[in-house]
Amino acid sequence: MSELLVDREEKKRVMKELLLRIHNGEDVEKLKKEFRNILMRISPIEIPIIEQELVKDGVSPKEIAKLCDLHVELLRGSIEKNVDLSGIIPGHPLHTLLRENEAIIKDAEMLSLYAGSLKNTRGESRKHLIDGLKDLLSQMRFIGMTHYNREEMLIFPYIERRGITAVPTVLWTKHDEIRAKISGMLKLFSKIGEMEEDKFSELFSQHSSELSSMLVDMVYRENNIFYPTVRVLLSEGEWLAVKIQESEYGYYKVKPGNEWKPNVKPIYPYEIEGKLDAETIIKLPPEVRKAMEEEDVSPDTYDLVRDGDMELENGYLLPEEVDAIFETLPADVTFIDSEDRVRFFSKGERVFQRSKNILGRPVQLCHPPKSVHIVNEILKAFKEGKKDKAEFWIDMNGRKILIQYFPVKDKEGKYIGTLEVTQDITDVKKIEGEKRLLDWE
Repeated sequence: MSELLVDREEKKRVMKELLLRIHNGEDVEKLKKEFRNILMRISPIEIPIIEQELVKDGVSPKEIAKLCDLHVELLRGSIEKNVDLSGIIPGHPLHTLLRENEAIIKDAEMLSLYAGSLKNTRGESRKHLIDGLKDLLSQMRFIGMTHYNREEMLIFPYIERRGITAVPTVLWTKHDEIRAKISGMLKLFSKIGEMEEDKFSELFSQHSSELSSMLVDMVYRENNIFYPTVRVLLSEGEWLAVKIQESEYGYYKVKPGNEWKPNVKPIYPYEIEGKLDAETIIKLPPEVRKAMEEEDVSPDTYDLVRDGDMELENGYLLPEEVDAIFETLPADVTFIDSEDRVRFFSKGERVFQRSKNILGRPVQLCHPPKSVHIVNEILKAFKEGKKDKAEFWIDMNGRKILIQYFPVKDKEGKYIGTLEVTQDITDVKKIEGEKRLLDWE
C-alpha cells in the first residue's frame, strides 16, 4: 500500500511540473516526449483521482484542464501501441467512435474537476459554476443517445449474429448504468435549495467522480476490447451498412470525415453467415475469447427472407402478416391513390364503418356533399406540396376522436396518395408521468 502511495505522489509531482511548464509556455509536443514514459504509467482510472488531489492542493481546475488534450493524445498513443486500430480512415464508423471517445474522456475529466471545486466556490462564482455543470451534464446525456445507441443498434447485431452475446450484453448493461447516473445527477440540481451548500457539493462531487470513472472505464473497454473485436469481425460491406444508418442516431461532439469511401455493397446482419473459423477467433482479444469459452457460442442461422415474402423498404412480410398488422393497429387506416380513389382500408379497430364497396370509389363520393369542398382543399394542398398534414378532432359517443390526413410520397418526393388515420385518443389523453414496468396480473 505504501508503495502505491509513493507512486501516486510521484505522479502528482510530475503532473504539477507539467502544468507549471505548460503555464510557462513550453511546447506541448516536447513535453509529451519528455514525460511520455511516466504518463503512460498513469491508468485512465487514476487521472480523475490525481486531479482531485491536485485541486485539494490548491491547483486551479482551469490549469488542470490544460492537461486534457495531453491525456487524450497519450491515450490514443497507448491504444495504437497495444491493439491494432491503426490505419482507420476518417469517415469509417470506427474512426468516428474513437474520436467520440476522446471527447467523452475530456468531458469526464472536466466534470470531475469542476465538481471538485464546488466546495471552495461561493456566491456568484458558485452560481456560474453550477450553471456550467448543468450544461455539461445536459450535453453528456447525448453520449447515450448517440455514441452508445449506434453501438447497440448498429454494431451489436453483427456480433450477436456470430453467436457472441455476452460481450454486447455486458456493454449495454454498463451503458444503461451510465445513462441512469447522468439522469440521476441532473435531478440532483433540483435539491440545491433543499441542502446545505457544502453537503450538496460533497454529494455532487462524489457522484461526478463515480460518473467520470464509469465513463473512462467504458472508453478503456471499448478502445481495448470492443473495437479491436469488431475490427476483426466486420467486413467493409458490414461497416458500410453501419455508415449508411449512423446519421439517424447522431454523433457526440464530432463531425465524421468523408475520406472513407469503400467500393462495396452494404451487408446487413441477416445477410451474413455467422460461423467463426479458428483463424478469426485467434485474432480476437483474450477477454473476448474467454467470454466465448464461457458461453454457448453458436451462430444465429435464422433466415429472414421466406418463400412468398414481399420485399419492403425496411423488411420482409408475407401478405397475411401485412393484413394482420393493419388489423392489430390501434387505429383505422385508409389509403387514397393519386387519382383520389380508395384503394385500401384496414379492418381492425375501426372508428368509422367501411365496406369493400368503397374500393375504387372516388373519395369525394365517400363524404357528405356539404364537406366535399374540404376534402378537395386538402387533396389540392397535398398535391401541390403546400401542406404535410391536416387534422381534426371530434367528440363521438363520449369519446375523443382524432382524424389525421397525410400526403404519401415516393422516394423522389412525388405525390402518390393520401393516408387517413383515425384514432380514439380518449385514454391516451389521460396518460401522465411515466410507466416503465410491466404490471400484468
